[in-house]
Amino acid sequence: MSTTTAPPQPALPIRGFAEFLGTALLVIAGVGTAVAAPDTGTLGIAMAFGLALLVLAYTLGPVSGCHVNPAVTLGLLVARRIEPAAAGVYVVAQLLGGLAGAGVVLAFRSGDPSFDLSADGLGANGWGAASTGGYGLSSAIVVELVLTALLVLVVLSATARQSNAAVAGLPIGFTLVVAHLVAIPVDGTSVNPARSFGPAVLTGGTALEQLWVFIVVPLVGGVLGALVYRVLRGSDSDAASQDTPDPTTRAGS
Repeated sequence: MSTTTAPPQPALPIRGFAEFLGTALLVIAGVGTAVAAPDTGTLGIAMAFGLALLVLAYTLGPVSGCHVNPAVTLGLLVARRIEPAAAGVYVVAQLLGGLAGAGVVLAFRSGDPSFDLSADGLGANGWGAASTGGYGLSSAIVVELVLTALLVLVVLSATARQSNAAVAGLPIGFTLVVAHLVAIPVDGTSVNPARSFGPAVLTGGTALEQLWVFIVVPLVGGVLGALVYRVLRGSDSDAASQDTPDPTTRAGS
């Protein structure tokens, strides 16, 4: 059994602030690219999200674990990698961070005289008429469920051992790139309720009406990913939790 001693954690308010900041920056980078530089295409937007998460994992991972995603936090809670009280603080901070990040995107996007929020949107997720590919609700549910489960499974696997900490950001970041490559044409890609929350609240209308899917389904996907991890790793999942130096686990969304 490992005898590694966990280093002291920053105070919970500091960790919560790190989650707020990280989620805001993820939205600014990813959603900002989608609405201000759409000519980069699906690959460019996917890379913006994935690379932003990769950078944040190494910047904020030592502070809070860099979950920046309520679905990831819920998955880690199911896997017993974070305490319930801390998970609650994280989720609130992430939602507020998503709203703040979307506010920053709106602020700089509004500098374009041709921009119309009601017509151009703010990178909100959606299906049907709100889907760039015309995909329906069932398609959005399937991709969000499967891809969020995949993301959480990768997070739990990549952070299972202390020795993995130095490279954990790479598979997690590239998993987010893959998720966006698959789902951008379907529903704009959420796999993160906080990423969907901010743009939908500020855009209103259809985006806000459809928001429930991009909160509920990724959360269910997060639980599913954690359960699959426990099935695959068995009792080793508990040992991995004990061997991780920071109970919040360096993660990401």
